[in-house]
Amino acid sequence: MLAVEALCKTYHRTAAVDHVSFVVRHGEIVALLGPNGAGKTTTINMVLGVLEPTSGTVRVEGIDLARQHSRALERTNFAAVYAPLPGNLTVRQNLRVFGLIYGVASLGRRIAELLDEFDLVRFADTRCGVLSSGEQTRVALAKAMLNRPRLLLLDEPTASLDPATARDIRARIRDFTRRDGGGVLWTSHNMYEVEEVCDRVLFLSKGKILLEGDPRTLPAEHGRASLEELFIAVAREPLSLEVA
Repeated sequence: MLAVEALCKTYHRTAAVDHVSFVVRHGEIVALLGPNGAGKTTTINMVLGVLEPTSGTVRVEGIDLARQHSRALERTNFAAVYAPLPGNLTVRQNLRVFGLIYGVASLGRRIAELLDEFDLVRFADTRCGVLSSGEQTRVALAKAMLNRPRLLLLDEPTASLDPATARDIRARIRDFTRRDGGGVLWTSHNMYEVEEVCDRVLFLSKGKILLEGDPRTLPAEHGRASLEELFIAVAREPLSLEVA
């Protein structure tokens, strides 16, 4: 689904992302974890084509992002709490604008499907800026599903949501991978969520992948009792984990 190979992003002489390589398979949810400044968002922005890599390649279903930018991004979409939709537009207007950008066929029908699927029918003509955090997150995910993406990039998708809403969002993402066979690259600081949802985790430290594995077994492999303890160790003691 997604193949990232030797991806680098350098600012002056500082490597924000340093020869990162990984894959996301069909039907798989992969977490990209690490402390603030580890390179997670920079990596996602390069996969999205927002940032140009210093070197390395990104392929979406075998399509080289650098050579066939539009064709690769047709298969991709994105949602993040720090990238809200325009608040002065209604839910329906936002979905229409982004649907036109993506060239979605039978757009009116697709919008109706998503309003129903994400329980947004009653908010269809409400401006997004007055919706609650949970409601805005559902709109952002509906937008991310407009073009029926094969690859979904989620940067902190459930941050600041109440537990019930976060559980609903996780269930919808799991359904996306099971029903459509799509792949998901997910960043989060909620280790409980990662352990519940993700098939595999990649720990980034100082722009490099330090650890990779099953979130349910990886902590014990490195002498930690939980994924949260392992996350803290990656943030504080990355050299000791490299040695291990």
